[in-house]
Amino acid sequence: MEHKGTVTLVNPNQIYPPIAPYALDVLTTALEAAGFEAHVLDLTFHLDDWPRVLKEYFRAHRPLLVGVTCRNTDTVYALEQRPFVDRYKTVIDEIRRQTPAPVITGGVGFSTMPFALVDYFGVEYGVKGPGEKIICDLAQALHEGRPADDVPGLLINRGPGHVTRVPPPALTGRPTLPQPLSPSAVGHYESRAWQAETELSYTRRSGVPYKVDNLRYYRMGGLGSILTKNGCVYKCSQCVEPDAKGTRFARRSLHAVVDEIESLTAQGIHDLHTTDSEFNLSIAHSKSLLREIVRRRDADVTSPLRDLRLWVYCQPAPFDEEFAELLAAAGCAGVNVGTDHVRPEMLDGWKVTGKGTRYYEFADTVRLVELSHRHGMLTMVEALLGMPGENLETMRECVDRLMELDATVTGFSLGLRLFPYMDLAISLAEQCDGVRTVPGLQSNTATRPIVLKPLAQCDSPVEYERQFMFDESGNFRLVCYFSPDLPEAPGTVGSPHGIWRGSVDFLWNHIPESERYRVMLPTLSGSSQNDNNYADNPFLTSLNRQGHTGAFWAHWRNREAILSGAGTLRELAAEGSR
Repeated sequence: MEHKGTVTLVNPNQIYPPIAPYALDVLTTALEAAGFEAHVLDLTFHLDDWPRVLKEYFRAHRPLLVGVTCRNTDTVYALEQRPFVDRYKTVIDEIRRQTPAPVITGGVGFSTMPFALVDYFGVEYGVKGPGEKIICDLAQALHEGRPADDVPGLLINRGPGHVTRVPPPALTGRPTLPQPLSPSAVGHYESRAWQAETELSYTRRSGVPYKVDNLRYYRMGGLGSILTKNGCVYKCSQCVEPDAKGTRFARRSLHAVVDEIESLTAQGIHDLHTTDSEFNLSIAHSKSLLREIVRRRDADVTSPLRDLRLWVYCQPAPFDEEFAELLAAAGCAGVNVGTDHVRPEMLDGWKVTGKGTRYYEFADTVRLVELSHRHGMLTMVEALLGMPGENLETMRECVDRLMELDATVTGFSLGLRLFPYMDLAISLAEQCDGVRTVPGLQSNTATRPIVLKPLAQCDSPVEYERQFMFDESGNFRLVCYFSPDLPEAPGTVGSPHGIWRGSVDFLWNHIPESERYRVMLPTLSGSSQNDNNYADNPFLTSLNRQGHTGAFWAHWRNREAILSGAGTLRELAAEGSR
């Protein structure tokens, strides 16, 4: 095949424990299949000397295109509110000093506010959602010397504050193209299945120059990752993924996924976490995948799949006996379920299908935990407190019923980071209507009441998206939401930068100290190292330094010994079978 040129893919993420940039393996696979050389320039392991790494690379290489992945815009943790995009911009600015090649940015975090970030980064192009088809089309256009204006789905920077999107195939046949501020023009809530590569087995490497070093990440972070499908057909009001990843499932070839799992386990990467939204949605596909893993394991006593320890994200339903049996037979070690709440009225209109109907009850979570434990799998149950309508009574009941459930670990989060195209964020912007604030809107760095404008009132998608990350002066102001009905003083609720300390204190006081070993609780900045914020978490970094692998929550009960460096991790599998 003709060598069409080099596309350089840069990972600027320097948060620890390190997470392998899976997206760059996906893009590398697609680019190589299209006849391009794909180089990965990974800055994760160059905390101090990354400018030198960039300078030396671009001195020796002249790529056709540079891609930068932006996995997260910030910690997405309402009680910390730490941005990452400023660091990404510093890296991008240095790239632009070192090469004349155009830059394209993408990633799940980027896709939550892509117009604003193309503008903020000052790059030529962006991709909302899966990038493998679009980056190949763009690279082909650059190779042929054609303009990028006919690359479907591509975001193009037309100048300060002016970013447009080339209409995708689903829109190009319409008599009248969408208006600049319509939901379709910004790509809100549409299928992105056409953007995803579903037939190829993504090439996962270790120890190869200018590629993602998956084994190194595993040794330093304890987990690998696997994707079985992209997108989500559900429409939970607090979730970014249907908008960022697309509203239809792009199911990957079963054989391609299992080939990939087999390749990773053969490299010594035995713990793999699913990155779906979520693994048990489209359960027939998930069951077929598990059956293929089991078939290969049983057919070959030397198969590396026999070393697989699978960790899965799930919703409470669907989850039946057959699914639990297949998970266990395929080597699943643990199930992480996002139950979010126990009260029906709290979940109505929140955890819903595309048609707006709630798709599970708390009884489904109880059954999931029971089935998982019966089949020897650990469980992590997560609740999200502080959504609209949350008060002391609902919070107390949620905590009490989840503690009675006795999962291996139970995690409680408080407050929600808002992103532009969440249904909740859209609703709050409409309530503000550009003229008033809404109780519960909060940012640690707010200097005045937070007043959001709906998309239709903004001059551009850039303006609409920016208000969720920056204030009017361009300073960082990450907008969050906490229910104003929580047990807080009026002065806290009335302040745009109030800290919901009363709710945090309630959670810590309500759960007996003797039970906290199996609970993750929200913490205020600097108050405890025992929280569930992933970025630069002391427990996680201690865990990885000591060589523990698997989902970090599986080691949570033994965190004190791990943090002190004492002893060996107790065998937790017994927890799953009790």
